[in-house]
Amino acid sequence: MRVLALACFAAMLGTSCSSLPESAEELEATEETGYFSNLRQLTFGGQNAEAYWSPDGTKLVFQSTRGDASCDQIYVMNADGSDQRMVSTGQGVTTCGYFLPDNNGIVYASTHLVGSDCPPRPDRSQGYVWPVHAGYDLFLTDIDGSEPKRLTDTAGYDAEGTVNWADDKIVYTSMASGDLDLWAMNLDGSNKTRLTTTFGYDGGAFFSRDGMSLVLRANHPAEGADSDRYTELLEQNLTAPMRMELFLAEADGSGMRQLTDFGCASFAPQFTSDGASIIFSSNKNDCDSRNFDLFMIGVNGSNLRQITDFGGFTSFAEFSPDGTQVVFSSDREASSPYEFNIFVADWNGDATSP
Repeated sequence: MRVLALACFAAMLGTSCSSLPESAEELEATEETGYFSNLRQLTFGGQNAEAYWSPDGTKLVFQSTRGDASCDQIYVMNADGSDQRMVSTGQGVTTCGYFLPDNNGIVYASTHLVGSDCPPRPDRSQGYVWPVHAGYDLFLTDIDGSEPKRLTDTAGYDAEGTVNWADDKIVYTSMASGDLDLWAMNLDGSNKTRLTTTFGYDGGAFFSRDGMSLVLRANHPAEGADSDRYTELLEQNLTAPMRMELFLAEADGSGMRQLTDFGCASFAPQFTSDGASIIFSSNKNDCDSRNFDLFMIGVNGSNLRQITDFGGFTSFAEFSPDGTQVVFSSDREASSPYEFNIFVADWNGDATSP
């Protein structure tokens, strides 16, 4: 949110949101981009973010703060926005739901074992910071929200889990090493393996559809004041998100290479279905701005182009498994401040251009 989900952006803002209407039909949006057509709004009111497809393309899992709730829970809905229902426990705060290869299981992070209330908001006297709650652990449930199975028990942050559908691996960000590194494990939580070792934050990782590659966001602070600041914040279970770049690696974390060098906040990267390009969110047009739009870049660093120009915040784009649609979260046409909704559109762009 996450903005950038270090947990998840909508949950980081620390503001109230509007109530969801009792019923909401699919809305046909009028504003489009050259890359999109048939743009539809799937949620209406509240803070809704990080919608990700099921492998068969029929459902979406997402996080939402809605109604009387004051922090995020995990929901599932049909790909047309119908049948929205909570699948997490309703306690604590949750983030980053993702489907397992069977179209039924869901992995997500939650703090419900350390308390039923929402955790305290971060101290913004230290600037714009994200909490990396020590109470987060990863859990498995099914689309009926059955009793969640705990997968991690690190004395610190375990969250941001996504799944390699090709080889049944979960990648996630963990404090198990004392730093915010990428780790991988089997779907049952076994065989936990550290993937990154560079000092600094590595997270928000996603696999290519063929399961061979990873894309992630990272902040590797330079020695001196930057690294001191990173360490100071981490000791308070906080991190600063406004300077993050995108990196590519093999699925096992090897061969890491930097993809962007904007000096801004770039995050929520996802491969196109053919693996040739990355779609991501960034404020690269003004690094001090809170305005984020979608961009695309080839995996070789070429052919950078801007996909949306809505103004405000647009992020968390993911292509459907067949590559014909893209889902994303945005505050476009929001009816109240800090309202974020989920949209889906047909994809017209050339997603295969390197």
